[in-house]
Amino acid sequence: MAAVALCGCATAKPTVVPAPPEGHSPHDATVHHSFADVQQWVAVFDDPTRDVWQKPADVVRALGLREGMHVADIGAGTGYFSRYLAAAVGDSGAAFAVDTEPQMVAHLRERAEQEATSNVVPILASADNPRLPVAGVDLVLIVDSLHHIDDRINYLRRLRSFLKHGGRVAVIDFKKESIPVGPPPEHKLARAQVVEEFGTAGYRLASEPDILPYQYFLIFEPE
Repeated sequence: MAAVALCGCATAKPTVVPAPPEGHSPHDATVHHSFADVQQWVAVFDDPTRDVWQKPADVVRALGLREGMHVADIGAGTGYFSRYLAAAVGDSGAAFAVDTEPQMVAHLRERAEQEATSNVVPILASADNPRLPVAGVDLVLIVDSLHHIDDRINYLRRLRSFLKHGGRVAVIDFKKESIPVGPPPEHKLARAQVVEEFGTAGYRLASEPDILPYQYFLIFEPE
């Protein structure tokens, strides 16, 4: 898997890292970005206008999080969802903010200190391993990031080892159609492909909240 940061992809024009060689798996990343310029991505990911269509409070409410849960935000980027997740699980819970870009992880730590979210735990992940506690997570959230992951089938299989009994994985990503936000169509994963890949990795689609205008919202459970 290429060493790329796992962040949300929005409307800014990315710095594109060369794609994998011809003949790579269809489960490889659709695009590789550099996310080292944190301030560039703060301007994109934390743009207040994003709240209108991303609906972070509604998303976290739909996840049904409870006090004391441990939740992981894979591809946390600038920490757009961190404070919402931290508030939902409370001081007795934990919100793991996971990213593979060291500069982003440093920013996540600074943001947690500024926002006094002591239960936000920044994690510097490997490209093929989120470095979460084994059997320690109630829910994994992957927002606008799945299309950055190479070898997704094996990644998703490995992800199961980090889930507690009854744990879930929630995926939010852009619909593969013409919409006013998000990356170009060739960088998107179709909903049907995501469902197929999770099925191959040993999950079933448990629910699909219909609350977002431009993105699918899929919640999976291990079979």
